[in-house]
Amino acid sequence: MKIVSGRTGSPHVTSQQFRQMLEGIIGQGSYIITSGENLKPELSSNNLLKIRSGMMAHHGCISCVDIGTYDEVTLTNGSQGMKRIDLIVNRYTRNAETEVENCSWKVIHGTPVASNPAVPAYTSGNLQNGDLVDECPAFEVHYDGINVTEVKSLLSVADGLSELSSNLTKTNTVLENRKPIFIDSTAQGTANLDTNSFLKAGVTYAFIVIVSSNISSESYEQEIACALNNVNMGNNGNYYKLVSTFTGKCSKGDKLHITSYKNGGTWTFFVTRAIFIPVS
Repeated sequence: MKIVSGRTGSPHVTSQQFRQMLEGIIGQGSYIITSGENLKPELSSNNLLKIRSGMMAHHGCISCVDIGTYDEVTLTNGSQGMKRIDLIVNRYTRNAETEVENCSWKVIHGTPVASNPAVPAYTSGNLQNGDLVDECPAFEVHYDGINVTEVKSLLSVADGLSELSSNLTKTNTVLENRKPIFIDSTAQGTANLDTNSFLKAGVTYAFIVIVSSNISSESYEQEIACALNNVNMGNNGNYYKLVSTFTGKCSKGDKLHITSYKNGGTWTFFVTRAIFIPVS
């Protein structure tokens, strides 16, 4: 074990150690880091591609096109009547003798064919494992005849921490709004549920109302009814013990009213549970 982020009396932090730290923060893959113009490609002609300012990470290695500038990449002419795909890679190299490292753009030419051109092969290494060459595909240049028909960016733009925080807040809000809401009542023989007091505005809910009710003797009968905004949704009855279920959709401001009728006896059990599940 050795210290990295501390003073030792002599230079000791290596590029590999720095990349290890960045891999832990950004990830071990290949990404465009939000900066400048995010390495936006701009086709100047069939022979010249401009790559605007930005930064990218590849296996922890950070490289950039300075803000306010652009890189120019020379393209090779297409072939009349043929299709082709060229690959533009960010090529990492390390000199085995001097240990000097470098990143630069390189165009890898595809093979012209009449149809269905293939993306050319590239050197897939891992500089963190000590590979001297590690190429990261950044753009595909598609040719149809002599013309470039498409420049395709291959890397996604990684959100910054502020954007990630904002997205997390939005996600938490969505999840909060998706939580089911449970309302219980032990009022005997009736329940009035005013959704103004517990539902969220702008959300549609599917609901299920379950009423469990018993009266004191099987000699008597009962009936349970449920109304939504004074419109009857249904009835259940003709027995001294009942479990009644009513379902529907509602939103904030709607009112549910549970009523009961019995031909004698007293309530020995009367519980209402309403479950509201966000659906939109």
